[in-house]
Amino acid sequence: MTIKKFDSYSYLLDRTARRVKGYAQQRFASGNFDITIDQWLILKSLDDDRYLKQKELAELTGKDTPTLTRIIDLLCKKGLTERVMHKDDRRSFTVHLTEAGKAKLLELSPKISEIRMKAWENLTEQDYEQLKMILNKIYQNLES
Repeated sequence: MTIKKFDSYSYLLDRTARRVKGYAQQRFASGNFDITIDQWLILKSLDDDRYLKQKELAELTGKDTPTLTRIIDLLCKKGLTERVMHKDDRRSFTVHLTEAGKAKLLELSPKISEIRMKAWENLTEQDYEQLKMILNKIYQNLES
């Protein structure tokens, strides 16, 4: 089977991911959200009163440690998250949302939903579920 450049799954995935992220970044900037997409990802990962170690948060969000540390530092400066000494290991800390962080999630959730719905505009629920299944299978095939 010959694969043309524009039919290559990796090209299509990369192109789509860049378009979605670019659209979202544009909406974040024009909407004066006062946070970035990456910061939103961290806030959303800490929702539901989660206290996560930085390593757990890195695995959950796919961020490397230096990048995650910078994001957490910025979110702490903004008062949206805080680091808390781990109850069982004083050398470790967990990160969680502050009340301001919870309020920011509530404030931005409808706007984020609008961005997401634009991307899913002409897709059915079945399309979405099938895409998730395929992407998860590809991801699992490459786990080491």
